[in-house]
Amino acid sequence: MASILIIDDEPAVRLLLRTVLEQSGYDVREAQSGREGLASYREQTADLVITDILMPDLSGLDTIIELTREFLNVKVIAITGVLGEPQMLERARLLGARHMLTKPFSVPELLSAVRDELEH
Repeated sequence: MASILIIDDEPAVRLLLRTVLEQSGYDVREAQSGREGLASYREQTADLVITDILMPDLSGLDTIIELTREFLNVKVIAITGVLGEPQMLERARLLGARHMLTKPFSVPELLSAVRDELEH
């Protein structure tokens, strides 16, 4: 069973992602901030990280930078609710996230990105 770390400052988003992913058979951990997510990943790596881009204490972009600096093979999906800010997702791609999703995204879209990332 693949493990997934969700990093998002919105409790409702974390709950939704956790519910969908656990129902699909994944082992899920949560972090409510970039700093907490980094600490969690350092303590126990995950097969995949799903991180929000805009968070108050450490942005998702900075979180991706730290993760990819310390863990070369980390797999990351970046998510954002900022419509009209495609450059944020493009920056995430340049920093190492292979999949980017804009909220609201569909469950099939999420699961497709997760499966694709875990397979490659």
